[in-house]
Amino acid sequence: MVAPKSLTLVGEGGKGARIHDLVKAPANTPWAKAKQQSWDGNEPATVYYTPETLSDGTPCTAITVILRTKGCHWWWSSGCTFCGYFNDTRDDVTSDNLHAQWNKAKADFDDFKDHQMVKVYTSGSLLEDREIPVDFQETVLRDCNEMGKELIVESRCEQLTEKKLAWATSINDNFSVAIGLEAYDDEVLRFHVNKGFTTKSWDRAVANLQKFNLRIKTYLMFKPPFMSENDALEHGVKWISAVAEKSDEISVNPMNIQRGTVIDRLHRNNEYRPPWLWSLVEMIRRAHPLIHPKGGVNGDADQISRLIIHPTAGGKIRGAHNCGSCDSQVITAIENYAVSGDLTEFDGLECECQAVWREELALESDLPVPLGISKPRRGNLLNRLRSF
Repeated sequence: MVAPKSLTLVGEGGKGARIHDLVKAPANTPWAKAKQQSWDGNEPATVYYTPETLSDGTPCTAITVILRTKGCHWWWSSGCTFCGYFNDTRDDVTSDNLHAQWNKAKADFDDFKDHQMVKVYTSGSLLEDREIPVDFQETVLRDCNEMGKELIVESRCEQLTEKKLAWATSINDNFSVAIGLEAYDDEVLRFHVNKGFTTKSWDRAVANLQKFNLRIKTYLMFKPPFMSENDALEHGVKWISAVAEKSDEISVNPMNIQRGTVIDRLHRNNEYRPPWLWSLVEMIRRAHPLIHPKGGVNGDADQISRLIIHPTAGGKIRGAHNCGSCDSQVITAIENYAVSGDLTEFDGLECECQAVWREELALESDLPVPLGISKPRRGNLLNRLRSF
């Protein structure tokens, strides 16, 4: 009689399941595949406009065009722990589809005539040939140049070679590149974010962008997975300091929980809480002297870079939030600071939940725990479950 086999770490010599496939199980389910194929390949994911500031400081409105693409090539092989942009992709999008999406966006907004800035996002990198056909890259670059619009595109570091940038600037020499660095810390990039590149990759990409006089926007993540609230605050200020001199703009993105991601699983298991809005306010206060060494505001001569924070899903359970009663007021102050760069935006902000936030920071400072000790901030269990 053969005894039942126990589960072992080494397996039985057969081909094991890849962590990649186990982590991405939600994206591989029949319902997820069916939803992906339900998207119209000729319709952009979304188009909207928001207040913005041109590179010379002039207030304007920016049109944001989020295209329905094949998604990020890094996602195909691995993927970041927090990124759920794959939810808006289609595997079979062609150049014709992308041109149809772009033309629809222009038609719906009258060739963007009322907007001086155009942001084109692709759930990946516009300048990545594996994701975006070269002829469509050229269309976006050329159209925005001919329309006289300031263009912002997103890219990972590996696409920003001298050869690629020489080609792009031969078509349009007036655009900004936003790089999702997330953290200026190789351990965090590898173990918390699974970014697939190092800080040296970002340094090389920035040097190449500077050679072609292109503007640089650096994305940083506030409170990536497997990091406590106090650590996120300490690291966030340090990362801003590290990238400020090399970035025209720094956009700090507070973590929001996107469906089907690693951090989504942690959140559902009560092993991760999105950041406090109070932590963002405190980070801004600590980082302000790094951005304005002489205590100025945006537009002053002492400005090193521009610090931007727009909390996605702010005030909701799956985004940065406080107790609920003060959320909207704090979010408004944070977003106003992104425009003004003036610390007086936070004058008079008070709430009873600040005491709870301060106690959490103090406890995590005295007793460091990788997952933190933060508890659900509001609502009963049933309502929290419904929020998922």
